[in-house]
Parts: sequence; C-alpha cells; structure tokens
Amino acid sequence: MATGNQWEDLRKQARQVENEIDLKLVSFSKLGTSFSAHSDRDLSSSDTSPLLNASNSERMFDTMAMEIERLLSRLSDINDKMADYATNVSSTAPSAALLHTLQRHRDILQDYSHEFKKTQANISACREREDLLGSVRREIDSYKNSSGLNRRTDLYLKENEHIRNADRIADETIGVAIATKENLMSQRGTLKKISTGVTNMANRFPVINSLVQRINLKKRRDSLILAGVIAVCIIFILWFAFR
Repeated sequence: MATGNQWEDLRKQARQVENEIDLKLVSFSKLGTSFSAHSDRDLSSSDTSPLLNASNSERMFDTMAMEIERLLSRLSDINDKMADYATNVSSTAPSAALLHTLQRHRDILQDYSHEFKKTQANISACREREDLLGSVRREIDSYKNSSGLNRRTDLYLKENEHIRNADRIADETIGVAIATKENLMSQRGTLKKISTGVTNMANRFPVINSLVQRINLKKRRDSLILAGVIAVCIIFILWFAFR
C-alpha cells in the first residue's frame, strides 16, 4: 500500500509540474511572438524610430527562462524517481502499464524541453538582431552628427600637411643653395691660390708673361661662363622654391 501511494504521489507531482511547465511555455511562446513582431515593425520603420525596448522584456525573458529550466529540472528528477520505483517494482512484479506511464512522462519532458529550447533560441536570435541593429544605427547617428566636424577637421589637416610640405621643400632648397655657395667659395680660394702662383711665376719669368696673359683671359672667360651657369641655376632654384 505504501509503495502504491509513493507511485501515485510521484505521478501527481509529475502532472502538477507538467501543468506548470505547459502554462509557462505558453507565456514564453507569446513573449517570443511579441519579440518577433516588434522586431519586424522596427525593421520597416524609419531610421529615427526607437529599437526594441528590451529593458523590461529581457528581464521577463530571463526570469521566465530560469523558472522553466527549474521546472524542467524538477520534472526530470521526478521522472528519475519514477524510474527507480519502476525498477524496484519490476524486480518482483513487472507491470507494462507502469512502464508505459513512465515512458509517457519522459516523452512529455522531452517535448517540453524541445519546445523550450526552440522558443529560447528564437528569442535569443531576435535579441541578437536587435542588438546588432541598435549598434549599427547608433554608429550611423554618430557619423551623421560628427560628419560636418570631421570634414572641416580633414580640410584643416590637409592644409597643414601642404604647409609642412612647402616648408620642407623650402628648407631643402635653402640647404642646396648654402652648399653651392660653400663649394663656390672653396673653388674661388683654390683658383685664387693658383692665380697667385701663376702671377709669381710670370713675374719671375718675363718670357712666358704673354702666355700667362692668354691663360688669364681664358680663365676669366671660363669664370664668366661658370658664373653665368651658377646664376641661372640659383635663379631656377629660387623660382622653384617660391613658385
């Protein structure tokens, strides 16, 4: 009698938990439907319409999911107790009706678990899509708000880059001009030394004075040509620098 009462108590608990799970799953499914419907309205609305307000809905979703998981776990424990009872009873008095009832409760648990996971996956997909849409829309709004400032900043940066490039080219040109000047001064000193030596030799040897004079004339002509070429180069460099 005590054993029979135990079986009936387990069946009563299983049916009670199954009824609670069934009611929770109906509400959970309605919540998933409202998520999908609201998401579709947001997709077809304008860019300024608010996305899914998930503050209360997400708390409700999490709470209901935890309650259903707790009930499913409780129903699984009851089914395990019923299985243990059936195993103990079947060792002395096997009953096909008892095993059939146990299998039926297991099938119900499996169906509820499958339906819960399916609805949970649908709602999670809707939440992820809403989070993605919200992130994209926030980025678009931020870009629209800052696009004008960014364009002005880009123009200022480009202008600053042009100024820096012009300064760099001017510095390089000035450096080339200074190096050219130093080279010309060095050549001038060398030529002056050579001229002084040749003059001294001409004074010592009057016979070759006429030859030295012709050499001096040629040297002056070469100097004039070299000076003309250097002047043209300097004018071209200054024109390129301040163009």
